[in-house]
Amino acid sequence: MIRVASLAALAIALWSSNFACAETKSPPAAGGRPADAVAALDVAPGLEATLFAAEPMLLSPSDIDVDHLGRIWVCEVVNYRHRNGTRPEGDRILILEDTDHDGRADKQTVFYQGRDIDTALGICVLGNRVIVSVAPDIFILTDVDGDGRADKKESLFTKTGQAQHDHSTHAFVFGPDGRLYWNMGNSGKAVFDKQGQPVVDLYGRAVVDSGKPFRDGMAMSCGMDGSRFEVLGYNFRNDYELAVDAFGTVWQSDNDDDGNRGVRINYVMEHGNFGYKDELTGAGWKTPRTNLEADVPHQHWHQNDPGVVPNVLLTGGGSPTGICVYEGELLPPVFRGQLIHCDAGPNVCRAYTLQPDGAGYKAEIVNILDGKRDQWFRPSDVCVAPDGSLIVADWYDPGVGGHRMGDVDKGRIFRVAPPGARYVMPKYDFSTPAGAADALKSPNLAARYLAWTALESMHEKAEPELLKLYASANPRWRARALWLLARLPASGKQHLERALKDADANIRIAALRAVRELQGELPPAVKLLAHDASPQVRRECALALYHDSSAEAAKLWAELASQHDGRDRWYLEALGIGADGQWDACLAAWLAKVNDQWNTPAGRDIIWRSRGSHTAEYLARIIADPATTREELPRYFRAFDFQATGTREALVRLLAMGNAGDDKRQAYIMAESLSRFPSDAQSKQELAPILARVLARVEGTEEFVHLVDKFSLADRYPQVLTIALAHPDEQLGIDAVRILLAKKEWKLLAAALKDSQQAASTVQVLGNSESAGAAGLLRRVVTDAQQPLELRQAATRALARSRNGGMQLVEMAEKKTLDAALLPTAGFALHAAGYGNLKAQVDRLFPLPPSKDAKPLPPVAELLQRKGDSRRGKVVFETTGTCAKCHIVGGQGKEVGPNLSEIGGKLSREALFESILYPSAGISHNYEAYTLVTTDGTVATGIVTSQTPEAVTIKGIDAIVRSYKRSEVEQLEKQKLSLMPADLQKLLTADELVDVVQYLGTLKPAKPSSKTAAR
Repeated sequence: MIRVASLAALAIALWSSNFACAETKSPPAAGGRPADAVAALDVAPGLEATLFAAEPMLLSPSDIDVDHLGRIWVCEVVNYRHRNGTRPEGDRILILEDTDHDGRADKQTVFYQGRDIDTALGICVLGNRVIVSVAPDIFILTDVDGDGRADKKESLFTKTGQAQHDHSTHAFVFGPDGRLYWNMGNSGKAVFDKQGQPVVDLYGRAVVDSGKPFRDGMAMSCGMDGSRFEVLGYNFRNDYELAVDAFGTVWQSDNDDDGNRGVRINYVMEHGNFGYKDELTGAGWKTPRTNLEADVPHQHWHQNDPGVVPNVLLTGGGSPTGICVYEGELLPPVFRGQLIHCDAGPNVCRAYTLQPDGAGYKAEIVNILDGKRDQWFRPSDVCVAPDGSLIVADWYDPGVGGHRMGDVDKGRIFRVAPPGARYVMPKYDFSTPAGAADALKSPNLAARYLAWTALESMHEKAEPELLKLYASANPRWRARALWLLARLPASGKQHLERALKDADANIRIAALRAVRELQGELPPAVKLLAHDASPQVRRECALALYHDSSAEAAKLWAELASQHDGRDRWYLEALGIGADGQWDACLAAWLAKVNDQWNTPAGRDIIWRSRGSHTAEYLARIIADPATTREELPRYFRAFDFQATGTREALVRLLAMGNAGDDKRQAYIMAESLSRFPSDAQSKQELAPILARVLARVEGTEEFVHLVDKFSLADRYPQVLTIALAHPDEQLGIDAVRILLAKKEWKLLAAALKDSQQAASTVQVLGNSESAGAAGLLRRVVTDAQQPLELRQAATRALARSRNGGMQLVEMAEKKTLDAALLPTAGFALHAAGYGNLKAQVDRLFPLPPSKDAKPLPPVAELLQRKGDSRRGKVVFETTGTCAKCHIVGGQGKEVGPNLSEIGGKLSREALFESILYPSAGISHNYEAYTLVTTDGTVATGIVTSQTPEAVTIKGIDAIVRSYKRSEVEQLEKQKLSLMPADLQKLLTADELVDVVQYLGTLKPAKPSSKTAAR
């Protein structure tokens, strides 16, 4: 299915899997036959899978929906990326129907076909109207005459997202409140209406990825006509699809930057920031920051930052796709009311069994369909049919990636139900209140849409039947009825008042949401529930106060805040959202409420999260408090970064408090405080005495280097050089030497190169710096015949690490001024560097043999049939030089490309061969190579890990991350070639290549914590 994967670049095409995949027979080169599809899947106890449809009836389903008749609507995608134009007539929307109720589709109707829907990623069936998401457009296709074919096409939104990109717009779903819900990934960028005008939300803000406040991926809601637009959550990477339960709770999955085991499941807390980028600066998650999380998956989502909503669950690596809430009764109880989700990366469709976790949720995994025995199984979407069975779409492809989709000839649809359950649909009568109310019970969204619209149009005539439904024992049916009862002009308010006092917390939550949706009087409703026993209800009370500037709202917020226990991050973030834009009033009311007894664990939590004009002052008081441990300090210093006012005064106060004592805690406080001051001459003069004391305490550390750089302390540069030479392969050393190069400390560095004790480390760290100034210094060593050959060889290798230096080596070779003794070193280093613009010259000047054993590789088809030796392949991988240089496996190697520790759980055998042989055939999103040129001539090539208005950060092929000031960047250009060498096979014999692929196929993930559904 269309995801962020790439089949063609091993350095770029990694997605980790969540499932332990035992050594099994690799799937055949052309994939399995439809006849074998079900047998290749492991199905949860109590369920069976049947094949509803397969090729040639459909191909590559990217998204599906199921209508009230049980017909399956399919976005059939062929014309994607490198396959664009394969089908000149355009991609199709299909309707698949089982007319004889034997559980298999026997009728296909082409609802719509055209180039205007190429790569459609979402479909939502609403009666005779169908919403199709196909970036940059969202269309409404209407079947006017009922013949199963679209007669009318209209625009709902335009200019939204990047065409041919799966990080753009995704599917719409109908919510229980009569609104549309949908999302888009971080290529969505902005939403424009059907006239091409920017969409503005309910609070007057343009829906655009600008950081004011929205960033990257967004979850959104709007009226059926696109009006009353609201951004429910933002700062996702690629939130692929969302689901809304009967109570109005929104759920979705989000994909990580590949290889970081950070795929997550989110409860979309309304108006929440979900932490993919730095909230204020937009910096990438790898950018160093105070209070960095302990592990990469949590770092990935800025989970230690105030103002970031927690995740329900981290599922490891994967390529998450379709999601729904199962509100039927056909499946075993373990699945009822739970999230059902597809993850194409680890070949699985699974359930997440939700449980309350304070004001939020936690979940456990229960597998439904597991395709570890056929890794072509790529579930792209899951829906619930009217009979309560699950319908699962299978993109069926050797790899995850639409960026390099490997197959356009296959596609499957599975039905999952208890054994023996026939595919027979209930009959609905939407023309009567009783019939429509019965249809409102349906587990199928399309049926509920028709029921909702029918009941809503009946007004008071529907009330008796809705009241019967509201009196039922099923809380989800009750909630669906409540949304409609609340809209009744005469009695809606009465129904809401009763529901706000209901014994079921979820009904109370739905009632409060309905008050908000219908623009009722919120303060009375919040006041009624402000001391509710359920923290989830109180969470909704806090969210209901968002941008309410009334004095009563501040007092209600204080009531809610006074109940924070200091341990519930969900509740804390709800408080933060509720106080947004009203922090001063809210904090004042809270301080009065607690009688200024704020210095408790819960009170400190609230201060940490707050953004008031006096927050910085309170943060300083917490930091200065001896009861605050050294381990807690980074958390509170990080909170300073989110304050708009008062920070300088608070830091001055901290520095004054820190004059006495010389313990490590005080040194840290003073260093962190100083680092947040401006570097102007006045500050430098005022802070000079304190700077001297602090530098003495933190000498040799990152804090020392940062402070010397920030305040341009020239007398400390020799100490900075000492740090650089002590850490030539670490970021600390790189940062140190780059400071010296930026300050043009040529004499200091040249002297180190002349010092026999320092020369080798100096060459090493200069090479790692990739600076134009460094290239000049290194060239002097390369061309200095008086220097030892070993040092000149090291300088040659270092010079080749930057494109600028590589060009100088090529120039010297062309002019025959490069010492012959250095030619082999230069040739190997330049071939390893793989600069695309130098390749022809490097091949000519430094020719390599066609292959390791001088034999051409056999055809790929023959390679696929060979059985390799994984033990030999492991040795080859670790000793070839290129593989371990760029990838980590089992904690060993360097992280230039993605971590390959679990690659065998993601890519099929043929995809692995293609990744090695054709690495630039398809480059994954976020792993494109860039070339950066600075105003002083520095040239750097690598993967951009972060871009902010202040800086660009690039990870080079040596795995070192380097930052460049934006003001100094003259050019930043995306490259067409992968960083992975295109001629890697020249380092391997055919047998070694097969062995390496066999070894990579064994690299599979550990099995996650999982429960098995009981029969």
